[in-house]
Amino acid sequence: MLNKYALWKNVLILVTVLIGALYALPNIYGSNPAIQITATRAATVDENLVKRVTAELNNLGAEFSNVKIDDDILVIRFKNVEEQLKANDMLRESLGDAYSVAQNIITASPEWLLNLGAKPMYLGLDLRGGLHFLMEVDMDTVLKQGYETFTSDVRRVLRQEKIRYLTVKQLKDSIEVKFRDSATRDEAEAPIRKELEELEVEKNDRDGAFYLSVKMTEASLVERKKSALKKNITTLRKRVNEYGVSEPVIQQQGDDRIVLQLPGVQCSSCVKKTLSAVASLEFRLVDWKNSVEDALKGRVPVGSRLYYDRQGQPYLLKKRVIMNGQHISSAASGMDSESASAAVYINTNGVGAKRLSNVTRKNIGKPMAVVFIEQKPVVREVNGKEVVTYKKTEEVINVATIQDVLSRRFQITGLDSPKEAHELALLIRAGALVAPIRIIEERTIGPSLGQDNIDKGTLSVIVGLILVVIFMAAWYRGFGLVANVALSVNMILIIAILSLLQATLTLPGIAGIVLTVGMAVDANVLIFERIREELRNGNSPQMSIHAGYEKALSTIADANITTLIAAVVLFIFGTGAIKGFAITLSIGILTSMFTAIMGTRAIVNLFVSGKTIKTLSI
Repeated sequence: MLNKYALWKNVLILVTVLIGALYALPNIYGSNPAIQITATRAATVDENLVKRVTAELNNLGAEFSNVKIDDDILVIRFKNVEEQLKANDMLRESLGDAYSVAQNIITASPEWLLNLGAKPMYLGLDLRGGLHFLMEVDMDTVLKQGYETFTSDVRRVLRQEKIRYLTVKQLKDSIEVKFRDSATRDEAEAPIRKELEELEVEKNDRDGAFYLSVKMTEASLVERKKSALKKNITTLRKRVNEYGVSEPVIQQQGDDRIVLQLPGVQCSSCVKKTLSAVASLEFRLVDWKNSVEDALKGRVPVGSRLYYDRQGQPYLLKKRVIMNGQHISSAASGMDSESASAAVYINTNGVGAKRLSNVTRKNIGKPMAVVFIEQKPVVREVNGKEVVTYKKTEEVINVATIQDVLSRRFQITGLDSPKEAHELALLIRAGALVAPIRIIEERTIGPSLGQDNIDKGTLSVIVGLILVVIFMAAWYRGFGLVANVALSVNMILIIAILSLLQATLTLPGIAGIVLTVGMAVDANVLIFERIREELRNGNSPQMSIHAGYEKALSTIADANITTLIAAVVLFIFGTGAIKGFAITLSIGILTSMFTAIMGTRAIVNLFVSGKTIKTLSI
């Protein structure tokens, strides 16, 4: 029978529309201003914190809708931005450094929708407001850290080969080794070249002394800078998760800069404090021969230094660093099978494994400490301007007796909880030995400007939709109304897919949707004109409808496929705004083909299938 779909096709169309409507639904509920509180390594988010925060908000008189814990983050929803700002200042002062307090905007969708995985579209910086940072990686620190490591390596190689030297001095961009005579210097050159392939060695004589000047090769310098930049980008990705930021933009710019955009975040100072922190690990031998008590009285032996753990317990450790974060290739948290306590399992690279193996082989039965080092920026206001200084904290997180020779894989125990082990593994994996970041440009886009962009973008879509609807209804009458229904369903499906993919909607993305509104009816125009042509040729209405859809299909496919190819190319080679435009355009093309061809035909079939029709309203 002509113009009749099989039952499965009608069911497929109906189910697709219903699912699309369900997942587009969260976008009508809007969002609420909120504050998110996350714990540092020394604190926890629990019911006691909920009671404390609730009591402080009540005392302040701040109007909030609810307080709940979501994935170890305390989320407080507020009725308006004014209440959010008032509570944010109070909570940051009250909770101190134990917790990180961040402003955000979260969905107001009901719980049952969220449980189904239905979430609203992410909005970009231009629509939601937020923060834009341009940051510069401190490459001088990268090189300094590299030369610090190689200075220890040069000493190790010379001691290992039993070659006598006078001094090993670290300069700004090189290492200088001084010898008594040229023969000893010549003897030292070969093992340094062999063991440390990243270094180039030159002889240098002056003032009657004999020197080896050791520098990193150009390739090594470039690789270290690239590695530092990549590690910082990885670190930033991990740390912005603390804010629950929707689709943050983190991109490399040039050789030493990073662009970071955080939609929905308005708290500039707390973001800078968290994102600029530098974390690393150092492994040192415990100085068990000398007295900690004497060191506390000021008699610290040469080659050792005092450290403290989280509880304030002092430890006397060797200054020489066995291994640091640079030598760690991966880290994962887990449970120690023997003690049933939290642990972090660490894998080292070749250099780290060799250094660790050499030291632990000679020190079996002696204690070794793991020192966690973090540099946190402190923001102070000086003469009306924000000045950022770094506060360095060093604490012993683990002291254990070396039971066997350690090499590529070992574990750190003595942590308080699995959560702390997980966080430490993340810091080691993503933030070990990254260089400090300096913010050189900062822009704040207020939520009012973002809302203005949303209002204008929405208005453009509505105006475009209304004009197309009026034209289709006036020009194609009954069939035009069918096309308008399909166009409305198409808009719902675009929103649903963007929500399901959690794609970021920006102003260029709205432009893509506006363009799609016009293109969506293009297929129906081709079909309806073909039906009119068949009617003019004397075919029956049923046959004209069938021929219209069948004969226009190839033309519609050609036009849409070529446009889709262009959109895919824009997405692959474009950046930022261009990608947003390409995403919405691509989705719109695919959904419009579904609604304009299958959707409209299903509706037309519903009215004409099995009926004797003399005229068509077209």
